[in-house]
Amino acid sequence: MSRHPAPKQPVDNTRRRLLLGAGAAAGSVLVPGAAQAEAAAARHHVTDAPTGDASFADRWPFYGEHQQGVTTPRPASGMIASFDVLAQTPGDLEALFRGLTERLVFLTQGWTPPELDPKLPPPDSGILGPVVAPDNLTATVSLGSSLFDDRDWLKPLKPKKLQRMTKFPNDALDAGICHGDLVLQFCANRPDTTIHALRDVLKSMPDKLLLRWKQEGTVPVIPPNPDGRVESARNLLGFRDGSANPDSGDSIVWVGEAHDEPAWAVGGTYQAVRIVRNFVERWDRTPLGEQERIMGRRKPSGAPFNGHTEFDEPDYTKDPDGKVTAHDAHIRLANPRTAESRKNLILRRPFNYSNGVTKSGQLEQGLLFICYQADLEAGFITVQRRLNGEPLEEYLKPIGGGYFYVPPGALSPGDYVGRTLIEAAREGKASPT
Repeated sequence: MSRHPAPKQPVDNTRRRLLLGAGAAAGSVLVPGAAQAEAAAARHHVTDAPTGDASFADRWPFYGEHQQGVTTPRPASGMIASFDVLAQTPGDLEALFRGLTERLVFLTQGWTPPELDPKLPPPDSGILGPVVAPDNLTATVSLGSSLFDDRDWLKPLKPKKLQRMTKFPNDALDAGICHGDLVLQFCANRPDTTIHALRDVLKSMPDKLLLRWKQEGTVPVIPPNPDGRVESARNLLGFRDGSANPDSGDSIVWVGEAHDEPAWAVGGTYQAVRIVRNFVERWDRTPLGEQERIMGRRKPSGAPFNGHTEFDEPDYTKDPDGKVTAHDAHIRLANPRTAESRKNLILRRPFNYSNGVTKSGQLEQGLLFICYQADLEAGFITVQRRLNGEPLEEYLKPIGGGYFYVPPGALSPGDYVGRTLIEAAREGKASPT
């Protein structure tokens, strides 16, 4: 049973009719059964490459103990959009969370915008046509350290491991694409769907959110193998990304009652975002053998040096001297595969990005790295410290991103993402209204 029961609030009848009408227009109900959704998710790993068999009418349930977009399968398009929050009181922040949740329900479940007087602005941008199909869109809300640090009434409720992202030795962070009070992750089959969602939020909430930065990304669509197995997609260095991703188990991803976190945060997770530029021109001039030694995998297959497929596990106990897989190979540093390193596992959900050309005439492309974990310090931060100084650093440069906390999900209609935080803030009784 959930630690955070949903408030028993009636759903506005007008909103209910709109939602039900949208479901009918898209050819399905508002929220598919939990068993159906779980069965669909079980067929694929989070970072399996998209197979291209999704329909525009496909949707993921919005309501649940956890938010979408963390353990749901990664589609072909993704976006991270960071905002400054204008709310200064619990009442203002609650209005933001309620309004944002309402918009995200419409967007992720599909809807038909109403017809208005042509003398008024249209209710929708129209870039997806007169009916907004769900297109497997997921929307994930996360909160930055500054949201808590800049509001005295929220400081006592800040997640214990949440912090402002600081520079690692190889970083060249651009302040213009770092941090934020609130982040939205949009993922869908098509980039037009994520762009549409962002524009809808910007139009609906101009007095509550100010866009700070955004980064879009993609994942190549790869048909399944003849045996039905789905391979990991390749990053822009040409290697499969996600081969050793762990199963999205509760202990790895979700904060539970046993974790030393505020009670309101149970059911959430830590999100680490890194915009990592790849020096692809330099990489493309590097011998294949050196590329594979740096990564610790065969480039064509993705297999470790002691395996045949990307799904084979390297056994470092049989290679103590690093003669097969170098001690400073990326996969060995990131995950030494010891009993001790199991607590450092993270769930990766990255996208490739390409932003054009730099002033020096180089391609500006790389990885929109996104990962989730129940403990930010034990997860991403520890893994990144192990990677400091690795040979791969010659070919990449992290330039942006941040650390954020994903609150638990909205449980049912009438509930909203962020409710548990607002209730905890009000119970503090030391805050303005």
